[in-house]
Amino acid sequence: MAILDHPPEPPRSDDADGTTTGWRRRARKPLIGLLVCVLLLGVASLAGILWLQAKVEGSIQRLPDTFTGLTDRPARPTAGTAADAMNILVLGTDTRSDTATTGAEAPGWKPGQARSDTMLIVHLDGNRRAASVVSIPRDSWVDIPRHGKGKVNWAYSFGGPSLTVETVETMTDVRIDHLAVVDWDGFEALTDAVGGVDIDIPKTVYDSAHGIRWEAGRHHLDGEQALLYVRQRYGLQEGDLDRVARQQAFLRTLLEQALAQELRTNPEQVLDLLALFAKHASVDDDWSTTQMAKLAASLRNLRTADINYLTVPTEGTAMIGDQSVVRLDPSRDRDLWRAVREDRMDEWAEENQDLMTPDVVR
Repeated sequence: MAILDHPPEPPRSDDADGTTTGWRRRARKPLIGLLVCVLLLGVASLAGILWLQAKVEGSIQRLPDTFTGLTDRPARPTAGTAADAMNILVLGTDTRSDTATTGAEAPGWKPGQARSDTMLIVHLDGNRRAASVVSIPRDSWVDIPRHGKGKVNWAYSFGGPSLTVETVETMTDVRIDHLAVVDWDGFEALTDAVGGVDIDIPKTVYDSAHGIRWEAGRHHLDGEQALLYVRQRYGLQEGDLDRVARQQAFLRTLLEQALAQELRTNPEQVLDLLALFAKHASVDDDWSTTQMAKLAASLRNLRTADINYLTVPTEGTAMIGDQSVVRLDPSRDRDLWRAVREDRMDEWAEENQDLMTPDVVR
């Protein structure tokens, strides 16, 4: 996702005087404060653990052998804060199906039936006070082990979760600790569960693939509308790169607007969202419910304003044969992935502001 020139975000009027001060202060509230409280109680007692298992374990699908058989993997850091950092690969699949493709009811990955439509590396700093969400455009032209050159999203079709992890590790030299896969039904359901999300569109655009005209201005999107918004690429100046920027901007708004605000006044919704995530998500079989609970507890000081959103540096799009691809920028990519490995993402982000995803995108 290369960064583009975008107009500044329109002022928000969260305070009576129309300033953004109140909104910014609220955005710095702990991201998952209530969820952490629930999970802290959960891991403190047998009853709580049993509750977690009943609420999550029976719903979430485990992806077998995600890391089994992977050899020549990047070394796990053993010193400094990097030893405590965590890298989670998050995939959104593009399967078209009337039945569940993730979650406990899903049949699991089948060769050739899905590709990773969205790919994110979520880096959690070792001190758990900051995080970075790094998007990898689905058309990135990379080496896919044992399959030669191809688009990075082909790896999921060729070899499922395991080959996708191997491809990303080969590309970045970053060790992936866990994997989560969510299909678009889950994205839509989550958006609806929090009552929709407000987004700003700076300039009117037309999506010729779906026959939708997005007028400039603020829009309140339900799940179905949000799905159309984050998946648009036709009619956008930079195509898939703009689409990736939309996905990041939407995710940030979802966290800030919904999780950081609404959930603080609606504790029951925390439990509903936890169950909803479990229903629509699949995770690697090494990631236990208890481990997820402890991770959530460790994030109690993480604030929405301390999350960086960016796209891996690219040199833009190109044609290889009849394939439209995204060419990565090796000179800048190396520095990014080194910062991830060494747990220096805050420092790197400060020096590469041109790569950060703005609040308002095309």
